[in-house]
Amino acid sequence: MTVTTLPTPLTDPRVSPELAARLIEAVTGPVALPAPAPTTYEPAPDGAPADAPRVFAAINSVMRDTMPVGKDQKNTSQNYSFRGIDDVMSAMAGPMRAHGVFVLPTIAGQRQERDGKITRTVITMRYRVYGPAGDCLIAEVPGEASDFADKSMNKAQSAALKYLLFTLFMLPVDGRSIDDGDRDHPVQPTPEHRAEYAQKQQQRQARGQRVQRQPQQRRAEQASPGAAQQTPAPPAAPRRDYLAEAKAAPTPDAFAAVRAAAVAAGAPEDYLASLDAVAAEKRAKAQQTAGDDPEHAVALGEMYDAAQSAGVDRAEADQLFSTRHQCAPAAATIAQLREQRDDLLDVVRGATA
Repeated sequence: MTVTTLPTPLTDPRVSPELAARLIEAVTGPVALPAPAPTTYEPAPDGAPADAPRVFAAINSVMRDTMPVGKDQKNTSQNYSFRGIDDVMSAMAGPMRAHGVFVLPTIAGQRQERDGKITRTVITMRYRVYGPAGDCLIAEVPGEASDFADKSMNKAQSAALKYLLFTLFMLPVDGRSIDDGDRDHPVQPTPEHRAEYAQKQQQRQARGQRVQRQPQQRRAEQASPGAAQQTPAPPAAPRRDYLAEAKAAPTPDAFAAVRAAAVAAGAPEDYLASLDAVAAEKRAKAQQTAGDDPEHAVALGEMYDAAQSAGVDRAEADQLFSTRHQCAPAAATIAQLREQRDDLLDVVRGATA
């Protein structure tokens, strides 16, 4: 008698590991996702320029230019500080653009569980890190998050991306990375980037000084009842008239340079707020002008259509555009909108190639 063994989801080669896990989970309950695959490398395509930096060299260049990311975000419900994904992406955006590196994410595996009102999501993200020559590294990173509403998938993806950027690019977490005397590289972070970092350092130092002064201030108030009623003098505005320069700035880049100079000079928060008000007024006028231009409206619609084709919603498209061009899409030039449209279409073509 001949016994023939029928294939099962675990032995049938036509069934992927992810599908097999889902079939078994439907019968036996939740199961663990397959372990992430090791990091792999895909060479540059035929016809790539021989002198174009490969992804390994490009990653090394990005690592040299990244700025530290501090724990500037606060979880008030559980009382701890953390590094937010927005801060990490802001620190990486400039160096990655400068050296032609971008990351294309896909979901390699996912699982969700419902526990009362909480949804728990466990995913495996597959990232393709491309260099200027078109070659790429492929890495899989796990992510896990829970949420009372519908944000657990978003949080899990954010966690996976954050730790990919931290570990792949060795993103610095303190100031020693830029203050080290051995740091020597011809491409340095922009003045605006350094000014923003210096401002955050000053804010941290100011918070520490306030914490140290509180006990001394209470003792002084007890010794002198009138001391608590003294109003501290407001900080003096910088001698240079940054406000006038901001009003006269012809482009968003020129305004950003003026604001960065004001930050570096130690301008107080209320003075910086007045500069930001000038920028907001300029953007509003530009949006009103752009709204009257039919060609601008067409270019804006084409950019959003390209974003939708790339799987990017309108809010994410606005954020990507503002990070790149320092202005909202509605206030941008037609050339900027078409440049963003072309980049998004390149992503779509690369994903379908």
